Amino acid sequence: MDEQTLKRIAEALERIAPAPMAAPDFDAADAFVWHVAPDRLVPVPQVNRMPIGLLVGINRSRDTLLENTRQFARGLPANNALLWGARGMGKSSLVKAAQAAVLDEGLALKLVELQREDLPSVGRLLNILRAAPDHRFVLFCDDLSFSHDDQHYKSLKAVLDGGIEGRPDNVIFYATSNRRHLMPRDMIENERSSAINPSEAVEEKVSLSDRFGLWLGFHPCDQDEYLAMIRGYCDAYGVVIDDDTLRAEAIEWQATRGGRSGRVAWQFFTDLAGRRGVPL
Repeated sequence: MDEQTLKRIAEALERIAPAPMAAPDFDAADAFVWHVAPDRLVPVPQVNRMPIGLLVGINRSRDTLLENTRQFARGLPANNALLWGARGMGKSSLVKAAQAAVLDEGLALKLVELQREDLPSVGRLLNILRAAPDHRFVLFCDDLSFSHDDQHYKSLKAVLDGGIEGRPDNVIFYATSNRRHLMPRDMIENERSSAINPSEAVEEKVSLSDRFGLWLGFHPCDQDEYLAMIRGYCDAYGVVIDDDTLRAEAIEWQATRGGRSGRVAWQFFTDLAGRRGVPL
């Protein structure tokens, strides 16, 4: 193959190769979403969240995560955190609210959301964040879990352990999951029962959760907490309703949904505010 042919091949490859990602303007927003193909960090001008004071029934988890986030924003040692447990009990809401609370205290902190299916690209993302040492980032993955043949968990180790480079000093990782060990319990038991070496069969996946310094559990709320959530929303947004009416309507609403949670409380309140003509 002559030199001219090689030159044409090289030029063709350059034309089809994706252009390198431009350095993001991290001053453009306090929150970003990571996208791939092509790689880019998209600023989020307005984050969908509620004040941390409206998160009821999760006081211990709220205080622990807020203090951990505050320490990190101040440049002090802090842990990666796994928020696990019942659906609709404010896990992702707490992560977003904790960042807002820290910003309100005058500390600088960026929130970067990473989708679970984009975990294989996390090394590239970490290199971008590492190159911005003047900023501090909470890398956030919502609803994290792994199936039997899912290899994405190997990419997660790059965030939690960082390989030989280590996790960037200016990055911390928060994840939410319905599962404490990030994989279904029946899958753990199936692998243990069918493996030649049961103790090693699931150790790699199960030990992932051990790499989080903070485990914060979220449990289903009781009826008093459910009603307190709704009352808090009413007071915050100016919806006037007496306690007896609120109780009767809220309990009827939960019965139609088959359970109680922070999400169900917010959905009832949204309906209530709409019926009362109060914009949110």
